[in-house]
Amino acid sequence: MTNHSETPASSENGDISQAAPPDRAHRAPHAGPGDEHQVTLRTPAELADALPYLLGYRPEDSIVLAALRDRDGRGRFGGRARLGIPASPDDWAGAAGQLVHGLVTGSERRGVRPEQMVAYLCQEPGRGETGRDVMERLRPLAQKLRVECGALDIPVVEALCISDGRFWSYCCDAEACCPAEGLPMDPPGTSVLAAAATYAGIQVRGSLSELRVRMLPREDAVAVEQAAALDATAATLVSRILDADGRAEVAEETLESAERIMRRLAEAPCVSGVPAEDLRDDRLLGHDEAAALILGLQDRTTRDRAAAWMEGDEAAPALRLWRALARRCVGPYGEHAAAPLTLAGWVAWSAGDELEAREALAMALGADPDYLFARLLHQACNEGLDPESIRRCLREGREGGEGAADATADDDAHGGPSTGREPVRPSTVSASGDRRRTRSPATSRAVRRPRGRRPQAGRGRAGQSTGAKGVASAPGTAGRGPGDVDGSHESAASPTTHT
Repeated sequence: MTNHSETPASSENGDISQAAPPDRAHRAPHAGPGDEHQVTLRTPAELADALPYLLGYRPEDSIVLAALRDRDGRGRFGGRARLGIPASPDDWAGAAGQLVHGLVTGSERRGVRPEQMVAYLCQEPGRGETGRDVMERLRPLAQKLRVECGALDIPVVEALCISDGRFWSYCCDAEACCPAEGLPMDPPGTSVLAAAATYAGIQVRGSLSELRVRMLPREDAVAVEQAAALDATAATLVSRILDADGRAEVAEETLESAERIMRRLAEAPCVSGVPAEDLRDDRLLGHDEAAALILGLQDRTTRDRAAAWMEGDEAAPALRLWRALARRCVGPYGEHAAAPLTLAGWVAWSAGDELEAREALAMALGADPDYLFARLLHQACNEGLDPESIRRCLREGREGGEGAADATADDDAHGGPSTGREPVRPSTVSASGDRRRTRSPATSRAVRRPRGRRPQAGRGRAGQSTGAKGVASAPGTAGRGPGDVDGSHESAASPTTHT
């Protein structure tokens, strides 16, 4: 299991009033720019509406847990965790245990043990199903979550199913407030919470699938042309990279080409809409250019040097370039996407976009589960570490003409970054801290040959209720942007947790 921690709007972003009357939603007045803006949620409808703001996106086919803790007599949202709903009910018990224990363990590691939980099950109806059918079908999964939480003495104060634009409570069967036919969700952006989130500058994206599609390989007719260009380029470029002298030449050519294309992207006219932006970038990148860059970035030293384009005016065009290259890793070149996806994740994380960072890094691990650079960055991002320490190492390496920091592991053996000190046989520090010598380029995995494996956008597979209404607060009341619970696509099957 991969543990993912995050601080979408800080762990202080939620508020539950234990003493206030249950029939009145309270929003603390906003007295000034520096004051915390709070929204208290008490009903299932308010909790259902809060979910996208807790995660920073609208979850699909997901189990989501939100931890609650007490602060001055008021409940506050803490960590969040998400996992895809397993297709087979036989896997539900394992998924529930994995998610609950991952969230609780991650929270305890940060010194804040959850005191209550709110659970969400989000899934759209299948063929011939209604939203109510989905709710009933997932009821055993909701109960397994409650049992797992109850075994840890953490009650589930509310468990909701969201499907087909409606929601149901598994903890309340009162017809007056939770009718059997469910209740309709409020239109997006119309609730008090939506207004508070907008005021606080919180942006809710679409679904994770909409984010991932920007980095998935193309499957149209153009993909055939790109595959042919990759084959032709590999026939000449790989042998040069495997030669010590040729490797240095290819590195310089790759970096010069990348800089040239980044300038081209930066100077391109603006267009409206994400699909139009990606189409524009694709048109600005030739098949042969993309092939040379994809293959050149398989050399870890080159990739590490490219990772230095992570801030300032370079960050935005670099991210666009890495996304575009990931889309060009078509057909049997799916494993090659690990390099541009890892770079995309790194730049996104460095720029403060933890949601895209987690998704890109999880997709990199889907393309190559052994790609250590992606694993290390993914773990660091999920642990809430400050990317500045990595940026500092890359800046120093850039000024010294080196590849990257010494503190990461050997890419030849594990897929991680190199130090860049010795292009042929770099000495690095392994993930466990042991110093060792890597293999020569002639046997290195730094240059990958197509294996026919396609990158995958990491899929998550994997209490006794008190009966009280869960109350939560707007995740952006402190004025910070939300995050996504662990990217939820960590590596192919791990949950996401944020604390």
